[in-house]
Amino acid sequence: MAKALPWSVDQPIEPFEPVAAEKPPEGNWLYQIKWDGVRMLVYADGDRCELFNRHGNHRTALYPELLDWRSYCSATSSVLLDGEIIALGADGKPSFHEVMRRDGIRRTDRVKQAAREVPIAYMVFDLLYCDGEWWNNKPLTERMRKLEELLQTSRLVQLVPSYPDGSTLFQVTKAQNLEGIVAKQADSTYSFGGKDGRWLKIKHWGDVIATIGGYTTNGGIVNALLAGVFDDKGGFHFIGKVGTGRLKRSEWAALADVFAPVRRSTSPFVTYHRDMAGAAWVEPLLTMRVQYAEWRWQEGRQLRQPMIEALLGTTPAPPFFTTN
Repeated sequence: MAKALPWSVDQPIEPFEPVAAEKPPEGNWLYQIKWDGVRMLVYADGDRCELFNRHGNHRTALYPELLDWRSYCSATSSVLLDGEIIALGADGKPSFHEVMRRDGIRRTDRVKQAAREVPIAYMVFDLLYCDGEWWNNKPLTERMRKLEELLQTSRLVQLVPSYPDGSTLFQVTKAQNLEGIVAKQADSTYSFGGKDGRWLKIKHWGDVIATIGGYTTNGGIVNALLAGVFDDKGGFHFIGKVGTGRLKRSEWAALADVFAPVRRSTSPFVTYHRDMAGAAWVEPLLTMRVQYAEWRWQEGRQLRQPMIEALLGTTPAPPFFTTN
């Protein structure tokens, strides 16, 4: 008797997750590009198709392009796919900001227009269930071969390719300004809700010397810094709120005293951003080195996943960009 597809809107499965690593491993591994998108699982059973993200949130209404699952998958009756939805930015590369324009929609009457403005692609990288049979306990190489048989690839739906040389792929993704790579043990199984070293994510990080223009507190202790950069005319531009990194708790606690002599009553930034709510302002004199996952500063975006690497004191930061 065929096993039923796990089909509960209230309890969708929790996907397997990679853990962070510093460099690609060597040995019996497969290497894939890490796409800067939104994790998405496609449940299909007969005429019904449902989409859930990694947190188990329902996303079916947001991506009507994927609901006709038989147009891109040759499974007979049912399938459960794991992958990532991406959208391209103006530079032709995957943009987290763009895909969030689709994933952040909360009014279904806006979906059609968003679909026209932000076309997406579903990058499939795993098969968990197919036609009454569970595949999660089969080796990754078998799951990938089965996906090659099942998927009819197009601009909309693509099979994520695997490569044998992780170091080369890592360098290529760096040169192309992509997010990084994922390394997967070739014989690895897939554990629902798991997160361990069978899958590794190796990301590229950028860094910038930013100037501090303000801060927020929690219980009287500084808990985040407002980062900015100058243009060549002296304009000070907000680039993100940074509340994580290498600072020790004692260093966070000491920052209020550090900022006391340079407090000011007004914002030093040229524009206001919602992340500045509740901030105390300081003269933009103190600098820090900030690491980040993505920053499309040409588009006026803020740093994504910023982390403080070090406080640099009053080291002057040169103008970051030139104005017209």
